Amino acid sequence: MIGRLMDGRYEVRSRIARGGMATVYVATDLRLDRRVAIKVMHSHLSDDTVFTDRFIQEARSAARLAHPNVVNVFDQGQDGESAYLVMEYLPGMTLRDLLQEYKTLTPEQTMDIMEAVLSGLAAAHRAGIVHRDLKPENVLLADDGRIKIGDFGLARAVSANTATGQALLGTIAYLSPELVTRGIADTRSDIYAVGIMMYEMLAGAQPFTGDQPMQIAYQHANDTVPPPSEANPAVPVELDELVLWATAKDPEQRPRDAAAMLDQLFEAQNLMEQRGVVGTGAHRTVVMPAAVGAELPATAETQVIGAGPGYDHGRAVPVGAAGAVGAVGVLDAPASAQTLARKADRRRRRGFVWLTFVLLLAAFAGGTGWFLSSTMPLPDVAGSTVAEATETLTAAEFQVDRTDATDPEVEPGRVIRTEPAAGDTVIRGSSIEIVVSTGPKLIPIGDYKEKPEDEVRAAFADFRVAEQNVQQFSDVERGRVLLALDPDGEELGATYPERRPVQLVVSAGPIPEVAGQDYDSAVDDLEELGLTVKQRIEQFGDLDEGLVFGVLDMAGKELTTAFPAEGAVQLVVSVGSIPDVVGQDYDDAAGDLKEAGLTAERGDDAFSDTVPAGSVTKVEPTTDPVRVGDAVTVTVSKGPDLVEVPSVVGLTRDEAKTAIANAGFRYTYSPFWDAVPNEITGVAATTPEAGTMQRRGSTISLGITASG
Repeated sequence: MIGRLMDGRYEVRSRIARGGMATVYVATDLRLDRRVAIKVMHSHLSDDTVFTDRFIQEARSAARLAHPNVVNVFDQGQDGESAYLVMEYLPGMTLRDLLQEYKTLTPEQTMDIMEAVLSGLAAAHRAGIVHRDLKPENVLLADDGRIKIGDFGLARAVSANTATGQALLGTIAYLSPELVTRGIADTRSDIYAVGIMMYEMLAGAQPFTGDQPMQIAYQHANDTVPPPSEANPAVPVELDELVLWATAKDPEQRPRDAAAMLDQLFEAQNLMEQRGVVGTGAHRTVVMPAAVGAELPATAETQVIGAGPGYDHGRAVPVGAAGAVGAVGVLDAPASAQTLARKADRRRRRGFVWLTFVLLLAAFAGGTGWFLSSTMPLPDVAGSTVAEATETLTAAEFQVDRTDATDPEVEPGRVIRTEPAAGDTVIRGSSIEIVVSTGPKLIPIGDYKEKPEDEVRAAFADFRVAEQNVQQFSDVERGRVLLALDPDGEELGATYPERRPVQLVVSAGPIPEVAGQDYDSAVDDLEELGLTVKQRIEQFGDLDEGLVFGVLDMAGKELTTAFPAEGAVQLVVSVGSIPDVVGQDYDDAAGDLKEAGLTAERGDDAFSDTVPAGSVTKVEPTTDPVRVGDAVTVTVSKGPDLVEVPSVVGLTRDEAKTAIANAGFRYTYSPFWDAVPNEITGVAATTPEAGTMQRRGSTISLGITASG
């Protein structure tokens, strides 16, 4: 196709994009010497009159419009087997390209783009044209700042609002509920698609996703679009309300056309500027110029139910599409949001009044027989999943709407009730609202710690607080709440589900001080506080027998301030000092220790100059503290430590001194001999004599003489 001369006038230069129905090229109009975009329908679709008619319809629809925000169509014709459409060429990118690059747009950028889209769409609606395929791929962002709507291939007159055959035309992600369920589209269907696009620009993703197109279509038909601020807290409340208004499931609750939504967009912008949420200056979306003739990759095809795909435009490289603005604080809903809500309520009430009137008129006109044949008791679907309830009600020829509500008992995702109620007689074809559980309501947990118990119980009225508290010792005043626990024993967080069990932990005051009291008095004091003395531990120490050393838990550890006041404890009681058995025979000493409740273990015997051999020199504990039943080490005397006096006769003075000291003795001699040279001295005798056994450390007297 590239290089081909279409109809003797349009020279094809390069391809821009390829879709399911046609391929778009850059071409030169040789007659007017200008660059144009030429869309050529695929040759294999030329024999399909449906596609051919749709292709021609795009030219006719766009040709009826002359607006700065709508892509101009210059010509349409047939060149051999190729049907083509000549359009204005806009070098730049699509809104889809911008979203893929930056995920989310700022509120200012979103409103700039929406202003252009709604302006162009308002012109189409005034001309009696419904686009029916609005999506980011069909919003073109030119390099020079212009923003235009293109691809009117699915556009039809407002009066022709029934989908052809079994197919739903348009991309699934942007189809309105009425298109999915009834195949009917009008100007409000375009508004729904605009709302979905606006959500995607603010939140960074589409509100409904799924692996299959039918999954997405089902969500559009049954679920409510959430406010974009749930995904991006930076979204102002005014834009939240605008998105929710545009994506209401009931077409009667949406803006009637693009002009009405554009007016509300301006009002929201004014309110946001007054609040200082956005600046008052212009914040336009900026794109870089694209290379002329650059061939870009094919984009995602338009998805349809029961019909072939559409096509996408090309893209360019964006700059200046800044990230989202800073988070906006929680504010009261502005006047614009309240106005939208009041309008929706009035429309809803008006709709109910008209529906009631029509039903009554039909009932009287048709008579009792017709009424009985056209009504039935509403099936009970409470407790069913959404899919099961929808299937049951649809099979009974009812329309199904969904509303979410909190419920403390019903599992999330299951039906709480229906409106009208189950068993009520309802006209077939009526809209039945299923109320679906989102689980229990989450209640904020305020500051409750160290507050009186009755005050906390009043604050926790939405929960099921256990009547019996857990009492726990603490430095906090008695009767004040220390903790609130869930059934798993975990402390409550910032929020907690309504009507769920809560256990309060209440202070019992400080740990009682019973050290130094007698045993019976200590037991009475502890039991008065709710503690149970399970065991008495007897311990040796300096306290008089029968007095209390302290209180331990059942693991033998000292109590802490986190100890439960209803717990079991042990009392440590004194049995006096360890018996003094030093100097006794070992067997007698072991018997006395055993009688006192201790086990004697004999250690290594030791010399003793003061304790006779065979008698106890000392008793050493093996544990600290020493309690009844523990063991002690008993040391028995071996008597004095005796050493043989060495023979030093004939040695010099210094030699004798060294030998005596090495044997463990001390020595003495006349000081006179210290003035005599050692070489001329000699030991003539020792007292005691050499070879005798003497106590280690005793003194040996040296008899020194001058040697010849």
